[in-house]
Amino acid sequence: ASQCVLQPRPKTMRITINGKLGKGVTAKDLALYIIAQMSTGGATGYFVEYAGEAIRALSMEERMTVCNLSIEMGARGGMIAPDETTFAYVKGREHAPSGEAWDKAVAYWRTLPTDPDAVFDREITFDAANIGPRLTYGTNPGMGIDISETVPSYEGTDQAGAISHAKALEYMRFSEGQKLEGTKVDYVFLGSCTNGRLSDFQAFADMVKGRKKAPHITAWLVPGSQEVYRQIISAGIDKVLQEAGFELRQPGCSACLAMNDDKIPQGCLAVSTSNRNFEGRQGPGSRTILAGPLVAAAAAITGSITDPRTL
Repeated sequence: ASQCVLQPRPKTMRITINGKLGKGVTAKDLALYIIAQMSTGGATGYFVEYAGEAIRALSMEERMTVCNLSIEMGARGGMIAPDETTFAYVKGREHAPSGEAWDKAVAYWRTLPTDPDAVFDREITFDAANIGPRLTYGTNPGMGIDISETVPSYEGTDQAGAISHAKALEYMRFSEGQKLEGTKVDYVFLGSCTNGRLSDFQAFADMVKGRKKAPHITAWLVPGSQEVYRQIISAGIDKVLQEAGFELRQPGCSACLAMNDDKIPQGCLAVSTSNRNFEGRQGPGSRTILAGPLVAAAAAITGSITDPRTL
């Protein structure tokens, strides 16, 4: 009756990624790895700060990808402390301060990172060396594996979890112990708020340059905004994509949630750079494998799930 929505103060969590990400491993792979380790509810009630060498090495757009996916493990939000990468990204942009005001702003922003002796409600550490190209095999973002691994069996003890796991595999038409690498793919989608930025299209273009799209693959390449679309054209990325047999589509949400006519047909398998792989998310009966732009590009070229490091 009061129209009041109670929001309790979230607890704090820091996830530290030590070491450096390997060749062919993207920010999306990093995020999918974290979600798989945490589960889709592992950060419920928390606000997450990401830290560590691997995080600091990410570009600003890559950091946006990681933070964007925080909610997929139940977090209220995700953040990365401002640093020189942040300042360089903001400088010169519309509405950014300039001159003396810029210097004052940067001086203040430098005070924002977490204090060295800060205490978090929960601390978790991962090793970047353990992270490879990732993909999902089930019907939530937490059901993920390394591209070289096989579909796992359910290791929990609750019956509901076992039933949910079995239902997901039945829907995806996969089985425990199955190796997904080499599985034929029907559709590839590059886009969404998770991977619809200029750097994502540049990474995809670098992978497909000098190659050709597999004939049976339907590929939808959709920038996240008009600004990104203009940046792609200005950088000449659209020409690289066209030469490889791809079409750059108009910006929007597109196949991320089966917007307009961009629906994956029933039973078809899509490798998608979006953020959710729920049943029917990309169209009634559609089957979605979440992955990063390099895995998506490799699938578009070979026509099957392929480790981009082999190309």
